[in-house]
Amino acid sequence: MSKKILMCGNDACGEGAVLAGCRFYAGYPITPQNELTAYMSRRMGQIGGTFIQAESEVAAINMVFGAAVAGARAMTSSSSPGISLKQEGISYLAACELPCVIVNMQRGGPGLGNIAPAQGDYFQSVKGGGHGDYSLIVLAPASAQEMIDYTMMAFDLADKYRNPVLVLGDGLLGQMMEPVSIRADERKPHFVEKPWALTGCAGRKPNIVKSLLLADGALEEHNKKLQEKFRTIREAEVRAEAFNTKDADIILVAYGSMARITKAAMQAARSKGLKVGLIRPVTLYPFPEKMISEAAGRCGKFLVVEMSAGQMVDDVRLAVGGRARVEFYGRMGGGIPDEFEIMGRIEAMV
Repeated sequence: MSKKILMCGNDACGEGAVLAGCRFYAGYPITPQNELTAYMSRRMGQIGGTFIQAESEVAAINMVFGAAVAGARAMTSSSSPGISLKQEGISYLAACELPCVIVNMQRGGPGLGNIAPAQGDYFQSVKGGGHGDYSLIVLAPASAQEMIDYTMMAFDLADKYRNPVLVLGDGLLGQMMEPVSIRADERKPHFVEKPWALTGCAGRKPNIVKSLLLADGALEEHNKKLQEKFRTIREAEVRAEAFNTKDADIILVAYGSMARITKAAMQAARSKGLKVGLIRPVTLYPFPEKMISEAAGRCGKFLVVEMSAGQMVDDVRLAVGGRARVEFYGRMGGGIPDEFEIMGRIEAMV
């Protein structure tokens, strides 16, 4: 049985977490993700979970560390400058192989910036914003419905790989209201056993979870283990959508809410007889390199559209490998490229 209700993206993300079995949330207020924190404050109490408004973003991520190491499905959320404050804790979580979900509803930057939508946190998200060699799985929803679906997926992937997962939205996605389907009977979380968790050691040897490895060669061996896991993730968990790319002369590349606007531009171009396609990365890490590389073998022109000065465009250029022309169009600081601006760039490339 399913029902459709009207929800903003922030609330939809919170409901996705509840459906996924999240029972611990720690966060700190910041616009434009405050609705998510407020939603979790209500829902955790209704389902017997734990909600904590921490004294800071640093405290919140470390509370998530404590809940994750005890085996709970745990989540935190924030917006760009708040996520920056969490980076040390995120590195610790990745080093200790602790599953959790982190939500970033991006806002304009750098610095405190403003509260308008932006996509300037791509590098921070996919290149490892904290210290050391680690990666997060990064999912980029583009609708309120996907905020439910991908948040649920995030918890399953986090447990599957014992790794933090980042759900990367933006202020536009968090604030917009759309009808979403709630099908709790069809959306069962995939719980896994966690024999490594610190749940008391009656009848077994104590578990030890740490990231300080001082013995000669121990940290290098641990890093090799982590890199092998990341290779597995890159092979198994790439997700992307392709539209009209088989015959395209120009392929647009965009993610998140920008992918929706860019798709409208693609459709407008097609209506004018222009052969334009779209590749939408759903996982930003792992990045759909193979799909873009294969498309570069057929199409000579790419246009990457972002709400930034150009960050994902670097990964597109690496995937294309010099076999096609890659152009960029973006706006910064809360500016949102619209269908007509993108259409103008498409016509200039023809």
